[in-house]
Amino acid sequence: MKRVRCPKCDHYIPFDETKYSAGQSLVFKCDECGKEFGIRIGVSKLRNTQKDENAELTSDSGQRSVEEAPCGSIVVIENVFHYKQVIPLRMGDNVIGRYQKGNPINTAFETVDPSVDLNHCTITVSRDKRGTLRYTLSDNNSNCGTFVGDVELKPRERRIIEDGTLFTLGATSIILRTAEEA
Repeated sequence: MKRVRCPKCDHYIPFDETKYSAGQSLVFKCDECGKEFGIRIGVSKLRNTQKDENAELTSDSGQRSVEEAPCGSIVVIENVFHYKQVIPLRMGDNVIGRYQKGNPINTAFETVDPSVDLNHCTITVSRDKRGTLRYTLSDNNSNCGTFVGDVELKPRERRIIEDGTLFTLGATSIILRTAEEA
């Protein structure tokens, strides 16, 4: 079973994708707000466009620039439903929080956990003097706090975290996966 999100009210509508073939168009009507919208089953045209753009960027030099190189990811595991999401990180500040339509943060994840704020914490990805990636976690004055190893981060505290570090936001666990560097 897959779900689609209503573009108007963010309500989820489940459907069985095995009954349809690639390229087929479906029309949904949201039970909550009555909005009608359509989707097409299959590969997104936008993803193909992004792959083409990335190929053009790397074809000149054969390598990505430091800003475009993968910087790792976070694995979000919502403890209530064991729902797992993998969200990529980028250089600079990655503001982490609950997804809500119109929320301007850059590392949002979907959750029903009310203890996760819209702007909960930040992972800053930078390079140290040797050029290796460094990950720094800080709490953004959240209501429930950010915990690393069952210890709450104090206000304005910045903690360096490594690959496999488990930290929690409310009832949601997050694991840091660093980038593979040669």
